[in-house]
Amino acid sequence: MLVICSQAWALGLSDLTDKDASGGLKDALVQGAGKAVGQLGADGGFLNNPKVKIGLPDSIAPLEGVLRTMGRGKDVDALIATMNKAAEQAVPKAKVLLVDAVKKMSVEDAKKILTGGDDSATQYFKEKTSVQLAESFLPTVKETTDKLALAAQYNKLASKAGQFGLVKGDDLKIENYVTRKALDGLYLMIAEEEKAIRKDPVGAATGLAKKVFGALGQ
Repeated sequence: MLVICSQAWALGLSDLTDKDASGGLKDALVQGAGKAVGQLGADGGFLNNPKVKIGLPDSIAPLEGVLRTMGRGKDVDALIATMNKAAEQAVPKAKVLLVDAVKKMSVEDAKKILTGGDDSATQYFKEKTSVQLAESFLPTVKETTDKLALAAQYNKLASKAGQFGLVKGDDLKIENYVTRKALDGLYLMIAEEEKAIRKDPVGAATGLAKKVFGALGQ
């Protein structure tokens, strides 16, 4: 695999120096990460985007219909809105960590990303930032969800379901569940930005990024 990657690097980017290639990639990644954070951190960034909207966990979702038939539809809507608002408010914290991950990227990292799949940069971000982002998001998510009384009821329901093995891990507490879903949404949007830049280098932010991704398409 390393041999194949090295050959692809040499053939597709033969007119570029390692410095230019990694520099162009970094420009594109900062652009893509910034755009993803900006979209999700805007008002309704999660709630109004079907791709990342946070609903109840699959294991608890059947209860939504029951609650609505009991006349508690407004409570369910408030819970879902609060979960999505919490994710929206937490995501802006990601920008500094994502940019820092880009700055620390080595030339070898850049080579692997440029010669990898359509989401190789996104996978790099996941590897380098997921733990730190989860720690950064959690306090903000908890502060927001704690303001809603129904959030405590979610935890009680999840705890009971957990006794039967229906709910596990992060889903047992609403703040952990929302934090995980916020990260999933962020990396999904970063992946979409990455694919867009690879497909259309003209959309890249800087001339160097255009040059690098344009060379990959040759």
